Amino acid sequence: MLTVKSEFRTDATGKTGKAAPGQLRYTGPVIPSATLSGIIFDMDGVLCDSEPFIAAAAIEMFRETYGLEVTRDGFAPFVGTGEDRFIAGVAELHGIRATLPRDKERTYEIYLKLIRGRLRPLPGAIEFVCASRGRGLKLAVATSADRIKLDGNLSEIGLPAGIFHAVVTGEEVELKKPDPQIFVLASERLGLPPQRCLVIEDAPNGLRAGKAAGCLCLGVTTTFDAEELRAAGADLTAPDLSAVTPETLYAP
Repeated sequence: MLTVKSEFRTDATGKTGKAAPGQLRYTGPVIPSATLSGIIFDMDGVLCDSEPFIAAAAIEMFRETYGLEVTRDGFAPFVGTGEDRFIAGVAELHGIRATLPRDKERTYEIYLKLIRGRLRPLPGAIEFVCASRGRGLKLAVATSADRIKLDGNLSEIGLPAGIFHAVVTGEEVELKKPDPQIFVLASERLGLPPQRCLVIEDAPNGLRAGKAAGCLCLGVTTTFDAEELRAAGADLTAPDLSAVTPETLYAP
C-alpha cells in the first residue's frame, strides 16, 4: 500500500513547513491521505523521451513520401494522442490527407532504427518502477502508442514489458486521451478500481484522462511545465521520477 504525502511536512514539534525542493507538490487539500494499490504509467515523457525520435521519423516519412518539409513544432498539438493522429494531424495542417496505416508503418520502420542505441530511460524511471514493484504495488503501462513502439521503447531502455502486471496500447481502445477509456481499461486489468490507482503522466491530455477515470494523478514536468499540468488536473507534480522516492511517496 502507498500513501501520497503533501507538500507540507510536520516536524516533531508540530510545526508545519514546505517540503524540500525536488519533492512532490500536492495541489489538493493540505493534508491528503490517498491510499493506493496500483500505479499506471504513461510511457513517453514518463519512462523515456521518444518524442524527438518519433518526430524525426515522421519528418523523414513526410519528406520521402510527400516531398513535404514539416517541422517538429507542428507535432506538438498531437503529442500523446497516438501515432495515427500524430501523423494525420500534421498532414491536415499542410492540406494533405495521410494514408494510414501505410504512413504510420513507414514512420515506425524509420523510428526503430533511430532509437537503436540512443533512446535512454528518463531519470529515476527504472529505479521507481523496481521500487514500486518491490513494495507489492500492481503496475501497468497505458500508452496511446502502438504495441510495436511500446515494445521497441521498453526493450531499448532495459525495462521489459513483463515487469508490468498489465499493458494497454492505443490499438486496444477506440477513444484516445483525454478520454479516460485507456486508464479505465488499465485499472480493470490490474483488478483494481480507478480510485486505488495513481496515474503518472507528462501531458495535459493524459492527466485529463486520468482524472476523468477517477484516478489520483502525478504530473511530471518533462514535457510541460507544472502550471499547465496543474491546470489539467494534476494532484501532484514532480520534475521526473528521480524526485519520487520511497521516502517522499510511500508511507513508512
